Amino acid sequence: MSIRALTLAALALVALIEVFPYVWMVSTSLKDMAGVTRFPPALWPAPPHWENYAKAWASGPFLRYAVNNAIQTVGIVVCQLFFGCLAGFAFSKLRWSGRDACFLIVIACLIVPPQVRFVPLYMLFSKLGLLNTYASLIVPYAVSALGTFLIRDAFLQVSDDIVDAARVDGAGTFTIIFRVLAPIARPTLVAFSLFSVVYHWNDFFWPLVMTTSEAVRTLPIGVAMLREEGTGDRWHVIMAGSMFVVAPVLAVFIVAQRHIIRAFTFTSLK
Repeated sequence: MSIRALTLAALALVALIEVFPYVWMVSTSLKDMAGVTRFPPALWPAPPHWENYAKAWASGPFLRYAVNNAIQTVGIVVCQLFFGCLAGFAFSKLRWSGRDACFLIVIACLIVPPQVRFVPLYMLFSKLGLLNTYASLIVPYAVSALGTFLIRDAFLQVSDDIVDAARVDGAGTFTIIFRVLAPIARPTLVAFSLFSVVYHWNDFFWPLVMTTSEAVRTLPIGVAMLREEGTGDRWHVIMAGSMFVVAPVLAVFIVAQRHIIRAFTFTSLK
């Protein structure tokens, strides 16, 4: 067997391992309870029980959860890109005392998990009266150390002559950042945005800590509530609810697949 065939077989195996959990999730969401517990299990239910999705949707205000999830994710990504571009410019194109030391501090933040800082942040937001608000979901993640690192690296690839030429033409700092450097660094911005969207769309811990009101809860919390309301054994309904979280991310990937692959390819080749 040739090396190419072995490579294709290995890639097919990896793809199968990655895709199978999603196939099993869809399959379970269309079974009844007897089908879920049957052994040996069947891959596809006959007949499919589409009413599981209606039961999951009716178990809580999932439209409200979805809107909250979208507001949280979009708000975080926009803030991270905005502040990441500002910080990336400061760390790559400006000369100032202590720049490298400050950048090392930013990099050090990458090794600090969010669970470590949630207690002081929770107390701060509680004293400010911002619990159960969109601010408590967005502000703690408005600045990303990973985004700053990636955008700084992308800006460093841009020649200083381009920045100097823009200054000579009368461009201000914001014009240089967002109309000169950001378009050049678009593949990096797209790749980082995708990481951020996937992470924060699926985030369970932070909304769980910061919210107790249905008005600002997100989809992952809503799916968890399917069990907390005494339906813990109804795995088919829980899987149907989980599809509300997974389906939008898969749809985005399918629609933007070509741009995503191009962004990751460009970023990996730098």
